[in-house]
Amino acid sequence: MTREAAISRSVLSDQVKDRLLQAILDGRYPLGARIVETQVARELGTSQAPVREALRDLEALGVVETAAFRGARVRRPSADELLEAFVIRAELESLGARLAIPRLTDEDLQVLAAYVDEMRRAAESGDYHAEATADASFHSRIVELAGNATLLRVWRTLEPYSRTYITMVVPGLDRLRIAHLHAPIFEALRLRDPKLAVAVMHEHFSETAAMLADLWATAPPPAARSA
Repeated sequence: MTREAAISRSVLSDQVKDRLLQAILDGRYPLGARIVETQVARELGTSQAPVREALRDLEALGVVETAAFRGARVRRPSADELLEAFVIRAELESLGARLAIPRLTDEDLQVLAAYVDEMRRAAESGDYHAEATADASFHSRIVELAGNATLLRVWRTLEPYSRTYITMVVPGLDRLRIAHLHAPIFEALRLRDPKLAVAVMHEHFSETAAMLADLWATAPPPAARSA
């Protein structure tokens, strides 16, 4: 294989990975659902090779799992795994907020405020997909504003994992409360107070984790569906 061909295939597998991840987040592939290489390749008009590579990347993210003779399925992580991921995200995003504050512009704050408003409106109207999307965009933007490529790369290995599970699996989650939990983070950023930003970011993930733990204790996630 030539170097140009290898680069082209790599770029294509990244595109396939993004399409598959979005399909998982949208619920087109529910937890436990099979992802058939040949079917995905046919739908996307590509060969199986980039689909296979994309699935390997998603497996590394913890989003899918593969087994011999059974193919790939959307992975169902345990509650403990997700809560552990929250602990790491709290540390990463606290660092992100602290690094972002000296770089924040008024325009950046307007964008973040719009995400918080969208979360609240979507939660109030019952549009949980829009609420989850605005939630993810809010956190992503803070990490991006930190201006640290290594931090962003590490954070991205956890964010899709957490968002997939919260969006698709947890019934009874108080979405409006989740939306309101972002207001203190925004306020700390608006005040450009690094210590406050670190504190409220940790509190945000601590409260979210407590909500999820209570739900898991009373109502286990539904059984996986096939597709």
